[in-house]
Amino acid sequence: MIELHELVKHFGDVRAVDGISLTVPRGEFFCVLGPNAAGKTTTIKMLVGLIKPTSGSARVAGFDVQTQPLEARSRLSFVPDFPFLYDKLTPWEFIRFTGQLFRMSDADIRRGADELIPRFSLQEWLHKPIEGLSHGTRQRVAITAALLHSPEVFVIDEPMVGLDPHHARIVKDVLKERALQGMTVFMSTHQIYVADEMADRVGIFHRGRIVAAGTPEELRRRAGTDGALEKAFLAITEEEVRTDSANGAVP
Repeated sequence: MIELHELVKHFGDVRAVDGISLTVPRGEFFCVLGPNAAGKTTTIKMLVGLIKPTSGSARVAGFDVQTQPLEARSRLSFVPDFPFLYDKLTPWEFIRFTGQLFRMSDADIRRGADELIPRFSLQEWLHKPIEGLSHGTRQRVAITAALLHSPEVFVIDEPMVGLDPHHARIVKDVLKERALQGMTVFMSTHQIYVADEMADRVGIFHRGRIVAAGTPEELRRRAGTDGALEKAFLAITEEEVRTDSANGAVP
């Protein structure tokens, strides 16, 4: 469902993404971990077509994001860490507008909304202006709208930002259910326990590269650790830092 091939992105002299290749199959829940400036968000923006790679390619459901953008984007949804919503609309107006962008019929929009709106506890806020909503409520509106057309690929950056524990649990449950039904999930997060709980596989980014990828248990074995995934993450990234220093790389 997701295919990244030798993906590279330069910003001037900065090589933000350094030749990433990755395949995420249908129905896999893939989590991305890494320190700040590791290339996670830049990779996501290339995957969803927001920025053009310097070289390499990204494909979604078999369609090249750059050369077949409409085909690719019709099959995915993207929720950034701070999603843009139209403040003067209500949640219902925004959800309906999003469904229309994906050419859903009114009946299909209503059917999807009837399932998702109660699940994300949005009934109370449905007809109030978005500009007055909390960040957590806006996040739930964005996720509801993104799931409405049942995308084949769901890309989300820091999904738990601003969510209380109850709604964070709901988001995790819904995404896991959808993955089990065949939706591919590509999630970036700094919350390592979320990746440990949710992911089928985890990719660790460092200096624009994927330096390790596997199940949480495989990453623990590679790092020679047990217990929390955080220990394996720290061991792997610290090893990369030492290697960079030995090679004279700028930290």
